[in-house]
Amino acid sequence: MYNFSETLESLRAKDLYRKLNYLEAAQDPYTIIEGQKVLLLSSNNYLGLCNDERMKEAAIRTIQEYGVGSGGSRLTTGSYKLHQELEEKLAAFKETEKAIVFSTGYATNVGTISALADPDWVIFCDRLNHGSIIDGCRLSGAKLVVYKHCDVVDLEKKIKRYHNKGKGLIITDGVFSMDGDIAPLPEIVRLAKEHNLLTMVDDAHGTGILGKKGSGTVAHFNLQDQVDIQMGTLSKAFASEGGYIAGKQSMIDYIRHKAKSFIYSTAPAPHTIAISLQALEIIQKEPERRKSLLEKAQWFRGELNNNGFSVPMDNSPIIPLQVGDADLALQWSRKLFEEAIYVPAIRPPTVPQGTSRLRYSIMATHDYKDLKRAIEKTLQVGKDIRNNSEKKQ
Repeated sequence: MYNFSETLESLRAKDLYRKLNYLEAAQDPYTIIEGQKVLLLSSNNYLGLCNDERMKEAAIRTIQEYGVGSGGSRLTTGSYKLHQELEEKLAAFKETEKAIVFSTGYATNVGTISALADPDWVIFCDRLNHGSIIDGCRLSGAKLVVYKHCDVVDLEKKIKRYHNKGKGLIITDGVFSMDGDIAPLPEIVRLAKEHNLLTMVDDAHGTGILGKKGSGTVAHFNLQDQVDIQMGTLSKAFASEGGYIAGKQSMIDYIRHKAKSFIYSTAPAPHTIAISLQALEIIQKEPERRKSLLEKAQWFRGELNNNGFSVPMDNSPIIPLQVGDADLALQWSRKLFEEAIYVPAIRPPTVPQGTSRLRYSIMATHDYKDLKRAIEKTLQVGKDIRNNSEKKQ
C-alpha cells in the first residue's frame, strides 16, 4: 500500500507542501485573502481586466442569450458562432491564416505538440519551458532534446548533434512565466531556417502586452511571417479562460482532427468566449494599458536593483526576486502577507532547486504609491530575516 501521508510529511519537511489561498473578492490591485485586505502582486491579470465593467457586461449579455454551459465538445454540440468569431479575430490579431481555441492553455500545448510530433521527430526545448510543453513533448513520443535556458549557442550545438535532417521542432516560451525574461526569438528563428526546423512559441505571458499592437512576443520581434506555430492563452492579459493555436490553415485543420485534448474536452462556455472577444477589442483599442503596465514594471525592477537586489531588466510584468532556499522564500512571503502584501513563494518543482523566489507580477491598474510601499516592505522584511538569521548563528 502506498503511504501518501509519508510523502506529504516529506514535502512539509522540505518546505514544499502547498496549500490553497482562497480569494474572497475580485482580482483588483487589492483583494481579500483569509479575511484580510491585501495588495495583490501575484496575479496574471496584467491589464487589470478581470473586474472591468465591460467584461462583466459581455458575460451577462451572453449568459442571458446562450445560457451558462457549452453542452459538449467542440466537435459535437459545443461550437458556437462565438467560437468561430473569436478564432477568426485571433488569427487576424496574430497575422496568421487561422486559429483554433482549446478549453485551457495546458490542453492547448499538450494536445498540439502530441498531435503534430511523433517518434520520428526531434524536439528542441528550452530548459525552463512551461510544464505543459514538456508533457506534450513526452506524450508525442518524439526525441526530446533540452537546451540551456535562452542559450542559442547550446541550441545550435544540439541541433547539429541530434537533428538528422528529419522532422524537427524548436519550442520556446515567448515570455518565461517564472523568470519574466524574453526568448531570443530572432536567433532561434534563424537557426530553425538554417536547419529546416519548425518553430513554436508559447506566448501565454506576452500576448496582450508586447508588440506594437499587443499581439505578443512574435510581433515584438517582427517575426509574424516566420514563426510556424503561435500558442497563446486567454487567461492572462485577456482575463478569461482557454488557449489557442494560430498558424497555417492546413496545420490548424490537422490539429482539429488529431489533438485529443481538443476532441475530448468540453468546449469553453459561450460567455467565456464573449469575455475573450471583449478583451481583444479593449487590447486593440487601448494601447495605453500595456504602455502603463510596462512602465510600472520597469520602474519596479529598477527600484529593486537600485536597492541591492538583482532582478532581470527584461520588459515584462513578471519580476522574480530569487532568494534561494524554499524555507527563506516562504518566510519572506509570510512576512509580506503580515504587512498586507500578497506575493507567493515559488518553489520546486515549479522552479529548479535552489532558485526559490518571490514572483511579483504587476498590473496596469496598480498605483505607484502602492508599488512604492511594496518595495519598502520587501526591503524591510529582507533586512529583518537577515538580522534574525545572524542572531541564530
